[in-house]
Amino acid sequence: MTGMIAFQGLPGAYSDLACREAYPGMQTLPCESFEVAIEAVREGRAVLAMLPCENSLAGRVPDIHHLLPQSGLFVVGEHFQRVEHCLLAPRGATATGLKRAHSHTVALGQVRRLLRDMALTPVVEADTAGAAKLVAEWNNPEEAAIASALAAEIYGLDILRRNVEDASHNTTRFYVMAPRPITPDPATPGLMTSFVFRVRNVPAALYKALGGFATNGVNMTKLESYMLGGQFTATQFLCDVDGHPEQPGLRRALEELSFFSSEVRVLGVYPAAKARASQGG
Repeated sequence: MTGMIAFQGLPGAYSDLACREAYPGMQTLPCESFEVAIEAVREGRAVLAMLPCENSLAGRVPDIHHLLPQSGLFVVGEHFQRVEHCLLAPRGATATGLKRAHSHTVALGQVRRLLRDMALTPVVEADTAGAAKLVAEWNNPEEAAIASALAAEIYGLDILRRNVEDASHNTTRFYVMAPRPITPDPATPGLMTSFVFRVRNVPAALYKALGGFATNGVNMTKLESYMLGGQFTATQFLCDVDGHPEQPGLRRALEELSFFSSEVRVLGVYPAAKARASQGG
């Protein structure tokens, strides 16, 4: 595939790396926010958007759940990106001369062992790539960044240490979004379906709504709830399941779900990523 793929963040962010690994033939388009990345696809400036939805250590990515149903876009794929933090510093700097490490607050929380062992003071920045950019601009041998190897390449920094994260399973999952859905054949193996739903405000509605997935043998890999409009009584659910909506088991499960829900909306049917098997999905 050719064209532009949008992501949130600066060049060298892990979302940028995810775009390059999943779609090496496409140019990446940095965007200030998730909303801007979505708008880039809606306006035709980008063909796809790579949006993170959850991380194996930090949990779900805020805002994505609210944005996806209203985006006008569809999920056409997923990508698992291994997060491999590197200790970056200006050219010629040494590990013994470092005093401070700059990065996103989540990234700093994932390299506590390194910070402790090297007696580095953590400094929170807006994002990992932005931290690398700042360290390159300052060119101070006492300042370091925790970011990707791609960020080191883009901003001309040395990689003093690789894979400095505390947990080796640090992985982010992304939804690949497009302006139009794909329509795979229901007989295609290894498909996923993502959808949102709101249950009716009646006793045991969620229990009854989800019962159809169990009785029809449908594997549910993700179920998350979030409030709508700041109302404690208005809850929407984002769900990922194995299969195609036209396959008998999932079709019956969605029919039963619809009976107990005020709204069910399919966000996309797409091939499961090959990396899913190694993630235990």
